[in-house]
Amino acid sequence: MKEFGYQRVLEVSEAVSVLGADPDARFLGGGTNLVDLMKTGVERPARLVDVRELPLDHIEVAPDGALRIGATVTNSDLAAHPEVRRRYPALAQAVLAGASGQLRNMATVGGNLLQRTRCGYFTDVAGPCNKRLPGSGCPAIEGEHHNHAIFGASEHCVATNPSDMGVALAAFDAVVRYETADGPGELPLADFYLPVGDTPHLETALPSGALITGVTLPPAPVAAHSRYRKVRERASYAFAIGSIAAALDVRDGVVQEVRLALGAVSSRPWRALAAERALTGSPATGEAFAAAADAELAAAETLPHNGYKVPLMRNLVVALLTELTEEAAR
Repeated sequence: MKEFGYQRVLEVSEAVSVLGADPDARFLGGGTNLVDLMKTGVERPARLVDVRELPLDHIEVAPDGALRIGATVTNSDLAAHPEVRRRYPALAQAVLAGASGQLRNMATVGGNLLQRTRCGYFTDVAGPCNKRLPGSGCPAIEGEHHNHAIFGASEHCVATNPSDMGVALAAFDAVVRYETADGPGELPLADFYLPVGDTPHLETALPSGALITGVTLPPAPVAAHSRYRKVRERASYAFAIGSIAAALDVRDGVVQEVRLALGAVSSRPWRALAAERALTGSPATGEAFAAAADAELAAAETLPHNGYKVPLMRNLVVALLTELTEEAAR
């Protein structure tokens, strides 16, 4: 591991100032991803700026009814918060599905948003990877790619985003708040992650030197009737091979509102807008759920060994929406 400096900061302005003066520094929250990447040589920061003591560890209801979540809130505290469990249960379930209790106690909301892909070629510094070394190639396309993207990939990268939390946030139109030397700013989560294109090493639209200060969830009554479902290759904690966050409002047998986001299918949490449009105003039936899933999955582009994700995601959409419909009818 490369030698590095360490500095703890107590104010947001101090954190932004330190990073502005040292472009090779990195913010350190729980370290559950960054430190692992430092051990393998993928990340080689000159300095770690510890932001855990910043006053960003609160969850509060804003005057307009939005839920404001601080960037240093731990994943454990996020999943256990009564307002999250009551108003956005899919978010609590996604966080609980994401990692063991020990990791959730350390991992932060801001760090979760910035975690990097678990593609084996990305973490192997002995080989090429366009995300790690731009222009070197993407060996996953011809190699091991069974858990790689079916949406939004390119000839330069087919890796997936590993976040469970991000899938639920995408379903509920989350907004990421940040601070720079020029002041505060906001990015809708829909715009936070950049398309892969020919620059997969550029992952987010955060301005240079920006510090994530929190996430805002706008009021969404439909979110109170939501669930998160994750499929993984083993029963213990593992990254998803497919996941879904869904919220559903059904009245008189007709879908009034639906939110759908898919995980482990793209370089970013994938909002299933085509499926949402197909379902709104449709009968809440298995046939309609399947047709909506097919409308979304029609744009999927598979590789030789990840085509199984298409029927997997179709079945997840149908199963979870059916479950939500049956619960609403009780």
